[in-house]
Amino acid sequence: MKYLVTGGAGFIGSNFIFHMMKKYPEAEVICVDKLTYAGNLSTLKDVMDKPNFRFYKTDITDREAVYEVFEKEHPDYVINFAAESHVDRSIETPDIFLQTNIIGTSIMMDACRKYGITRYHQVSTDEVYGDLPLDRPDLFFTEETPIHTSSPYSSSKAAADLLVMAYHRTYGLPVTISRCSNNYGPYHFPEKLIPLMIINALHDKALPVYGEGINVRDWLYVEDHCEAIDLIIHKGRVGEVYNIGGHNEMRNIDIVKMILKELGKPESLITYVTDRKGHDLRYAIDPTKIHNELGWLPKTKFADGLKKTVEWYLNNQEWWENIISGEYQDYYDKMYTNR
Repeated sequence: MKYLVTGGAGFIGSNFIFHMMKKYPEAEVICVDKLTYAGNLSTLKDVMDKPNFRFYKTDITDREAVYEVFEKEHPDYVINFAAESHVDRSIETPDIFLQTNIIGTSIMMDACRKYGITRYHQVSTDEVYGDLPLDRPDLFFTEETPIHTSSPYSSSKAAADLLVMAYHRTYGLPVTISRCSNNYGPYHFPEKLIPLMIINALHDKALPVYGEGINVRDWLYVEDHCEAIDLIIHKGRVGEVYNIGGHNEMRNIDIVKMILKELGKPESLITYVTDRKGHDLRYAIDPTKIHNELGWLPKTKFADGLKKTVEWYLNNQEWWENIISGEYQDYYDKMYTNR
């Protein structure tokens, strides 16, 4: 089998590549990534020279380049992780999100239609559902929850989801969609909450927390997410949406305090900053469908996953220091100049 993974140099995409190459050593894995600020080719250094792995520096909004990859590789499965995903950035420059997340998705599916695939899988987000009130812990997002977006980012992902389902109905494209809660774990880009707090704490810098830090997220360890997607693309029903949640609801401020405790740093480092515009209050996923149909449940408790994540950042300082310095963006040139 041949798997084409877009956005494979990013956080979740790279972890998925590692998962697939470990579980299916005979499979071929093709990575397509534009290598924007969030794509880090050095993340993939351990697999770059493997005979069953190939990398293409390609923008999914470039139709001609995408078609060239499909013409050469003819993948069986396409898993689309490629997306602009940072809410704050979407508030500042929404047009980039519309281009990548919507137009890019349509081009990927057009390529799938033209060259034929076994399954196209769209990696989406629970943010398409909007948010839930803090005082209703009994409410959860299900696959039937109406889409109700809050940011340009979530709107672009919701539009992509609708487009995926339209391609299934109109063209018969074999598709599935997964909507996940907040991921955390190794190779998480340092602008996101957990790695940002870890790195700032290590440098004894202020830890900026939005508002009062009471916003609640459902946290999912990235390896559990990868296992869920693996199940969906091979055993999930075509044309279906599957919610993937971690059963780990946590307030932002409590996560920050857990990180400080793990690192032996004082809570005086916490600094409260002006809240994000349109900041969603609470996300919480009901993963009953994927559990009942595919037998999936998250394996990693939040306390255990956070401890492993902190340890990973302590043991891989060169990786994130190169990102902070900006040197990682030169890695592609270095990699291919030396080859």
